[in-house]
Amino acid sequence: IKNNQKSCFIMGTQLAAMAPGTVQLDMFSWNRTLARYVKAGQHEKTIELYQEMQQKGMSPDKFTFVPVLNACASLRALEAGRKVHEEIIQSGCKADVFVGSSLVDMYSKCGSIEDACKVFNNRPSRNLVTWNVMILGHVKCGQGQKALELFHQMQQKDVFVGSSLVDMYAKCGSMEDAQRVFNKMPSRDVVAWTAMILGHVKCGQGQKALQLFQQMQQEDVFVGSSLVDMYAKCGSLEDAQRVFSKMPTRDAVTWTAMILGHVKCGQGQKALELFRQMQQEDVFVGNSVVDMYAKCGSMEDAQRVFNKMLSRDVVTWTTMILGYVKCGQGSKALELFQQMQQEVAFVGNSLIDMYAKCGSIEDAKKVFNKLPSRDVVTWNVMIFGHVKYGQGQKALELFQQMQEEGVQPDSMTLLGVLNACASVVALEEGRHAHDQVIKSGWDSNVFVGNSLIDMYAKCGSLEDALKVFNKMPSRDVVTWNAMIGGYAIHGYGKEALKQFEQMREEGVQPDDITFVCLLSACSHSGLVDEGLHFYSSMSTVYMISAKLEHYTCMVDLLGRAGRLHEAENMVLAMPYKPQVAAWMALLGACRIHGNVEMGERVAKQVSELEPENAAGYVLLSNLYTATGNRDLSENVQRQRKERSVKKHPGCTWIEVDNEVHTFVVDDQHHPQMIEIHAELKRLSVLMHDAGYVPDTNFVLHDVEEEEKEFHLCHHSEKLAIAFGLINSAPGTPLCIRNNLRVCPDCHTPTKFISKVVGRAIMVRDANRFHHFQDGECSCRDYW
Repeated sequence: IKNNQKSCFIMGTQLAAMAPGTVQLDMFSWNRTLARYVKAGQHEKTIELYQEMQQKGMSPDKFTFVPVLNACASLRALEAGRKVHEEIIQSGCKADVFVGSSLVDMYSKCGSIEDACKVFNNRPSRNLVTWNVMILGHVKCGQGQKALELFHQMQQKDVFVGSSLVDMYAKCGSMEDAQRVFNKMPSRDVVAWTAMILGHVKCGQGQKALQLFQQMQQEDVFVGSSLVDMYAKCGSLEDAQRVFSKMPTRDAVTWTAMILGHVKCGQGQKALELFRQMQQEDVFVGNSVVDMYAKCGSMEDAQRVFNKMLSRDVVTWTTMILGYVKCGQGSKALELFQQMQQEVAFVGNSLIDMYAKCGSIEDAKKVFNKLPSRDVVTWNVMIFGHVKYGQGQKALELFQQMQEEGVQPDSMTLLGVLNACASVVALEEGRHAHDQVIKSGWDSNVFVGNSLIDMYAKCGSLEDALKVFNKMPSRDVVTWNAMIGGYAIHGYGKEALKQFEQMREEGVQPDDITFVCLLSACSHSGLVDEGLHFYSSMSTVYMISAKLEHYTCMVDLLGRAGRLHEAENMVLAMPYKPQVAAWMALLGACRIHGNVEMGERVAKQVSELEPENAAGYVLLSNLYTATGNRDLSENVQRQRKERSVKKHPGCTWIEVDNEVHTFVVDDQHHPQMIEIHAELKRLSVLMHDAGYVPDTNFVLHDVEEEEKEFHLCHHSEKLAIAFGLINSAPGTPLCIRNNLRVCPDCHTPTKFISKVVGRAIMVRDANRFHHFQDGECSCRDYW
């Protein structure tokens, strides 16, 4: 039947396009055909048919212009839309409210918000659609504040006129007319409600007045919640708070909108305070009412209040259970007790999840430790929470504890564990997790497979990552991205590009993440021309709009290659407000190429965007030092300390015998520190004999050269390498993970260490892998 309908429609539209004299169409038929084309999504055909209609001498009317404008809006055909606007003016249809709304919509969707405003402001009348398209147009163009102003303006104008009409009809005793106006009002203030209620009272309709009063209370909560949600989503938390504070009653939707608004704006602590306030307000009032009804023996009313409570504490549950016991309903009391146990676990898991997502791991731990029982979901939430905030080692410890307590992991648990292993380069732990995946039969799961590829790549074993990739029965775009990204972080740019070509040959459509991986691969390998090609083809061939991540990769690509002015122009030409990551990439390039003038300019941008970010100070200080400006370098460090901006301490992880060890700069707490220092001294002698000369330029302490060398030996990377050498068999490769970008003070020494001890050393820093062997690094000093 559907195919027949489609055929009939095609035949009908074909008739419309036949030569003059074959079929004579009146205006109604033309307009109906235009509307059908638009509804079918054939927007180009709509405009073609409109032009043909004009050629045949037909005069368009308001029913013609609406679908044609909709077609122009869908095609973003601004010039065609302007031409139609001119024809609307000539036809005398510009006053029609539907044509006006369509014009505003067309200009808004074509990105010409100024033209949309002109049409809107010149309208003799506006309906709800006109206001909506204008408001949405401002929102789409990123003018949230203007959208809010228009919304206030719409409310004031509509409410004032509507309330006046309702009041007039009510005072005249014409309640039917008053109700009709009242029902059509998109928003109502207290005047409108009061006029309607008093009107019904005056007409002897007390029951109707009471119903309206109750409806007003419910609608106040609904409207208030909607306003709070809208303001919060527009980022106007002050307006959201103002509405929220004035609401006499609040439901779960209101509280949730406020809490999520603060989370979205990065105010996690305020979100937590609101959540606690919600719990306290709701529990206190709810407990009092439940207790009153239970003591009066009215368990139905107590249950109704109990069911509506957003959160319940032990007092709430105890009151209800004792109430049922007192009324002789023992079975119901037992059901509630069992429900309480289940809900405690559910609520506990939800609280842990919320605290973890808000970045309050300590609060999540408190809830976790207080839970009488924990299911697999509880453990999963805690593991993922620790992974998200860079505490991979703690996540692995939790997994161990979970197994000791007899809780069986599920596929989500192992996904979290694999992510944790990837974060701290715990390859052996990752292999054990892989064994559990195989035993549990989850190795064919595409999500688990993707995580395995990611884990092996980030733990330094591309060989294992490729084995998993080749064995996967099915692959999605994430699978390919994981493999391309794996090659990228290891600096194997050409292999990443080959993987992309294979992906295309297999018909897998790339997404925006694919191009982030490709551009990163080109950046790490110095493939500038290839990177520029991918950046161009992303939008022209694959119709993928560049995001901040793509621009940042391009800045890094051009900056590393010494094309600093092109990189700076890329930052300034972004359609988005440049974020710190882009400026930091450019500042790092200025340090590499010694461009002090640009570096000072870029460092100022970093400082303005994130005053508490120490990385900008460090890079600028290093830039001054590398160019011989020691006084300026020390001045930058002094400014950082005066402003109480703290550096993130260097931290390095190394896995030995299935156990991950952590080191920080100048670490003195490891139980093997004496042996580690002895090994570093031994290595220093061997390196000197091999021709190594320490670069003490970056040590700003006013001390002798020998003491400067001592400071260089206490970087966390060197401590971890020394520990690995004395705790593993000769010839065993070492793999370490650093939370910061590898510094020149460690990069050159590590090349010498790999040569004098005959070991392969893999270092994964904040950006990429460095493979050291026989005195060389895979990055070829391009980092």
